Amino acid sequence: MKILIHGKNLELTGALKEYTEAKLKKATHHYKDIVKEADIHLSVEKNPRVSFQTAEVTIFANGTIIRAEEKTENLYSSIDLVSNKLCRKLRKYKERHNKTLHNKLFKNKHSYANTNEVTDSIDNNIFNEEREARLPEPSIKNKYFEMSPISLEEARKQLDFIDHDFYVFKNKKNNDLQVIYKRNHGGYGLIQSK
Repeated sequence: MKILIHGKNLELTGALKEYTEAKLKKATHHYKDIVKEADIHLSVEKNPRVSFQTAEVTIFANGTIIRAEEKTENLYSSIDLVSNKLCRKLRKYKERHNKTLHNKLFKNKHSYANTNEVTDSIDNNIFNEEREARLPEPSIKNKYFEMSPISLEEARKQLDFIDHDFYVFKNKKNNDLQVIYKRNHGGYGLIQSK
């Protein structure tokens, strides 16, 4: 399994890296056959009044993205909690995946594994001819995914795995892009074009 660890507003010491890797390996030990890559982001808030320290893990498991995030006042506690959360999500994924395999053949093996981030470069014309200072336009983070068509039920399951409020997918019935989201008062909603 490939493990990438990133730090924001903190120094990634050898001990911190070892601890994070050990916890992640323990959480994914029973799922070595499905987990291909793990991307870990550890961060500390800059504001001294806000003492949150965050551990965020994204795992790529057989074309499925499984994400977990925890914030506490101690980074080691955040790592412990996120690894436990990840273990539960992997167990849930494996149970659902095994159920699906028994009911029908799994057709979409490689649907979401390739993600690329492209960032815009800074505008070279930061200063105009009169030498007035202006800020560059905010950059847009682009992500590219291979989107094999899936059913609405599969999209709902994916939404449960990624810890986001919405999930964009290509519907198997009509090949249209649609968005499924979690409603504030429970349940799910679907956004589709006419």
